[in-house]
Amino acid sequence: MKRITLLLCLLFTSLTFAQEELTLDYYLPQEVSYDAAIPKPADVIGHEVGEWHVTHDKLMFYMQTLAEASDRITIENRGTTFEGRPILLLTVTSPENHNNLESIRQQHLALSESGGASTSVDNMPIVVYQGFSVHGNEPSGANAGLAYAYYLAAAQGPQIDAMLDNTIILMDPSYNPDGLQRFAYWANTNRSMNLNPDGNEREYHEVWPGGRTNHYWFDINRDWLPVQLPESRARIRTFHRWLPNILTDHHEMGTNSTFFFQPGEPSRVHPLTPKMNQELTAEIGTYHAKALDKIGSLYYSEENYDDYYYGKGSTFPDVVGSIGILFEQASSRGHIQESENGLLTFPFTIRNQFTTALSTVEAAQNMRTKLLNYQRGFYEDLRAEAGRSKTKGFIFGDAKDAAKTWHLAEILERQNIKFHEVSRDVTLGGKQYKKGSSYVVPLEQKNHRLIKAMFEKRTTFTDSLFYDISAWTFPLAFNLDYAELTSLSNAGPEIPQLNTLEGSVSNESSYAYLFEWHEYYTPKALNMILEKGLRAKIAQYPFSMGGENYDYGTVMIPVQNQKLNKGALYTFLKKVAAESYLDITAVNTGVTRGIDLGSGDFEPVEKQKIALIVGEGIRSYDAGEIWHLFDTRYDIKLTKIDTEYLSGADLSSYTDIIIPGSWGSGGLNKSVAEKLKEWVKDGGTLIGFRTTANWFQQQEFLDLKFRKDSTLVAKNVSFGERQDFRGAQVTGGAIFNTRIDRSHPVNFGYKNNTLPMFRNSNIYLEPEKDSYNNPIQYTSSPLMSGYISEENAALIANSVPFKTSSMGRGRVILFTDNTNFRAFWYGTNKLLMNAIFFGDMM
Repeated sequence: MKRITLLLCLLFTSLTFAQEELTLDYYLPQEVSYDAAIPKPADVIGHEVGEWHVTHDKLMFYMQTLAEASDRITIENRGTTFEGRPILLLTVTSPENHNNLESIRQQHLALSESGGASTSVDNMPIVVYQGFSVHGNEPSGANAGLAYAYYLAAAQGPQIDAMLDNTIILMDPSYNPDGLQRFAYWANTNRSMNLNPDGNEREYHEVWPGGRTNHYWFDINRDWLPVQLPESRARIRTFHRWLPNILTDHHEMGTNSTFFFQPGEPSRVHPLTPKMNQELTAEIGTYHAKALDKIGSLYYSEENYDDYYYGKGSTFPDVVGSIGILFEQASSRGHIQESENGLLTFPFTIRNQFTTALSTVEAAQNMRTKLLNYQRGFYEDLRAEAGRSKTKGFIFGDAKDAAKTWHLAEILERQNIKFHEVSRDVTLGGKQYKKGSSYVVPLEQKNHRLIKAMFEKRTTFTDSLFYDISAWTFPLAFNLDYAELTSLSNAGPEIPQLNTLEGSVSNESSYAYLFEWHEYYTPKALNMILEKGLRAKIAQYPFSMGGENYDYGTVMIPVQNQKLNKGALYTFLKKVAAESYLDITAVNTGVTRGIDLGSGDFEPVEKQKIALIVGEGIRSYDAGEIWHLFDTRYDIKLTKIDTEYLSGADLSSYTDIIIPGSWGSGGLNKSVAEKLKEWVKDGGTLIGFRTTANWFQQQEFLDLKFRKDSTLVAKNVSFGERQDFRGAQVTGGAIFNTRIDRSHPVNFGYKNNTLPMFRNSNIYLEPEKDSYNNPIQYTSSPLMSGYISEENAALIANSVPFKTSSMGRGRVILFTDNTNFRAFWYGTNKLLMNAIFFGDMM
């Protein structure tokens, strides 16, 4: 009875505290005084920190108010998100440092330059970048930022003054403004006045897609290396502008967890990360442990999480001379929730994040000269390493696709990597590198190891488990020709800044216009032409004319019998060429070597109307990547249809419907399957990705023969090792080579006979008996970069990632792989576009 009474008292105390007694003092150290002239968060946002979930607009208003009230803080807007929210950065230091900030920055950067050995660090401030809540539904970080920013502005005393004198704090109050706003709305609109910790309460179960991601449903924590999103581009600019010594990344994890700080799993550190990096990470961890001990919070380290993929916020710094720190706090996912560690309140989660933000700064103070010297030594080692390397650089390009090549160069530019245009057309290893669409990247430069991380292929590992992907080789992701160079003789002048992409029409024609399908933005061009009501035809075979060779999939726009007259058509096509960055050739005859322009082997292509299935049961990441591709790259309208109302939607006007990967049947029930079958039979093209393969098989859209390993048995594996045994069979993300049939419409626009594909699933399909029905097929030894188990390596050999079959007057198409992965897998984007525009030809 006493035990029950005690538990009830504890529950009542926690609930009462969470609802009635919360003050800012719960978070703040009480051994220091605070400037009464500095506004507290509640003075501006209208509630106490942790009482409600702060929305991004309130967070922004408070940070702006602090910057106006404190001479320790300046604020800048580095851009806007897709939804128009500002991407803020606070710079926090002493007023004296603010007066000399640019000089301090230049002195700090000098440590990474060749003359850095002569730069004294004795009085040099350390630079700490602290960022919060890159996942919007992991809000304790951003909410802790309210209290933390107040502390930095208001705390008084000699220790605070010394800290501000010796530190430049770059504070990113919300890595993900759109996601934070979306989640705060959910948590607050479902909050009861009487807080309910029951895990079944609606407050803790967001509607699809949830608040984790940004506007296009991306996990922007994976975008530090590819930098495809506006939020990432802002923070990467800041990172390279300052080269901080420490970067922190405040996250949340499962409700039944405690608190994690790095280092992570010792065996899962990327080989390019120095051992000293992990030793310093562990030393910084002692400060977190001490601080969490003081407030009685449970924690752990060196488990679960790793430091392998450099595209994560806590790992990217490790390859450029900084120390990345991941924090993971057990999530209340709302305001209060039951957990196996007791009642978990939102204020408690905020306090842990606040506490480790402070312990980070304490570590930075006490380890200041050690961390500054580490950064200097890191770059000294890189210069020596680059000088010893037999490989002097890389060349990459695509003789048929300047835009795709340009976009990889754009990433290099964002990452402060120097590169050169090739001095002349050159052929290496049977591949042609043309001036204007090829670049040389010297390895002997400041970001030597970052270049290696982006260009290398790695297939051997010390551990078979990965928290994220195991391969991301950028030239393979872009499907570019590339090679290592032992000399830089083909390097032309360094490119200080990329020129913008351009396109043109050769001249006005009275007969027809042609453009090959190779360039990246040709789908955008074709869509513009069809949207204008113009006729276009697709060459099903190669031909040549006027001294030029035209490949499979060449687009022909006849001049006669068009909606526009000759002059207006020429003017419009100049607009198409300029906006799609491609060259269009005017021709004045239909005579060719090969198929003539009037041949029946020029297939008319129709205007497409496309729908994307989203909602419960659909992988939001996969759906968001497709939405982003159509909306931001190709300017193609896309109708998102939710599984909630799919069964009642009129689909008759759509030519194509896309089903991204799914988490099982979800809203795709039997009645939906029958509805989609009738739609396909009436002439529609249904395109599925990844796990949709299982649904296609179950609902008899396709007859698929799956390869599975029925012999896998654990031998000499203990109970404690069982999870590692199973985890080793996960293909978390690797790159594999395929042979392609370039005459098949799904492969139009690809100039090579092989195509690297990204895979993060274990769906393996048997090929068809007739070779022409296997236009994309994995090679017998397909692994190019990354990890795959021996068992799965045997299954993938000669399997196929693409299937298609007719159904009535329509067609069903399946890709087992994600052709649009994280918006930087440019090399396979065109496969989906080919399925859209050329599905009828398959």
